[in-house]
Amino acid sequence: MERLLVLVRHGQSEWNLKNLFTGWKDPDLTAQGVAEAQSAGRQLKDMKLTFDLAYTSALSRAQKTLALILEELGQQDLETIRDQALNERDYGDITGMNKDEAREKFGEEQVHIWRRSYDVPPPGGESLKMTAERVLPYYRAEILPQVLAGKRTIVAAHGNSLRSLIMELEKLTPDEILKRELGTGTPVIYHLDEDGNVTSKEDLAD
Repeated sequence: MERLLVLVRHGQSEWNLKNLFTGWKDPDLTAQGVAEAQSAGRQLKDMKLTFDLAYTSALSRAQKTLALILEELGQQDLETIRDQALNERDYGDITGMNKDEAREKFGEEQVHIWRRSYDVPPPGGESLKMTAERVLPYYRAEILPQVLAGKRTIVAAHGNSLRSLIMELEKLTPDEILKRELGTGTPVIYHLDEDGNVTSKEDLAD
């Protein structure tokens, strides 16, 4: 039985382009972001992949990315479940701030700690550890059982919510996952065994 799980980060958003901390804010995709999502869909179509189920976050940039991918696959009517458990990490008080301006205001080292430490949150926001604490229970309870039942599943979400999933799937340490960069609109394809362990992986960015 095939147990297929595909993760894809949303295409470039307007706030990605402006170098802003986005978090739970809801900017649209840029023209480049639309093209990235369409390209992801074409890549998956070229691999002759189709899906039985889709998951995405409560934020429109991930939802739109998924919709564009499914359009390329001719699967616009695929059952899609949206849940804020898959939302991007909440950046709290620095949401909407330009990353360069944040470095000027708080210092390079402090901003680096907020962005790249595992368990230090920005003021009023979430650390990657806190993000994982909402993403992983949802994955284990809702997504993984569907994959293990043989439903080919695609998840369109965000850099940090997907990092949480990749950390679990690839059994990475906090240090290892923090070094992992996820390109916008780039699918990562996993095949799992009956226990949910990864048997093979293909990163279409490589």
